[in-house]
Amino acid sequence: QVQLVESGGGLVQAGGSLRLSCAASGRTFSFSNYTMGWFRQAPGKEREFVARISWSGGSTYSADSVKGRFTISRDGAKNTVYLQMNSLKPEDTAVYYCAATSSAIAIRPYDYPSWGQGTQVTVSS
Repeated sequence: QVQLVESGGGLVQAGGSLRLSCAASGRTFSFSNYTMGWFRQAPGKEREFVARISWSGGSTYSADSVKGRFTISRDGAKNTVYLQMNSLKPEDTAVYYCAATSSAIAIRPYDYPSWGQGTQVTVSS
């Protein structure tokens, strides 16, 4: 069992920044065994991949729509993964979800069995 809790969402003007956090826990959970991902879902749209980071933190991969603006990172000592979002645009408005998987290269939502509850990010123009 993996519990994921996101935080850090909010309302920001276009061009601004936010940092999302996702704290992971679980009785038998070992953070270093999991690839961590961020997804987002806007109203009326499908959930889409944003970024993922390998279990070691040595490999990251981001969607083209956020490359150069968003950075994913992780802190093994805190069992936490972050999403630094800069130069935000109104089209970044969505609920952002943290997810965990034992798969090394997963970018599809159904490859991630564990999900947080989501945090709302709203970017005003």
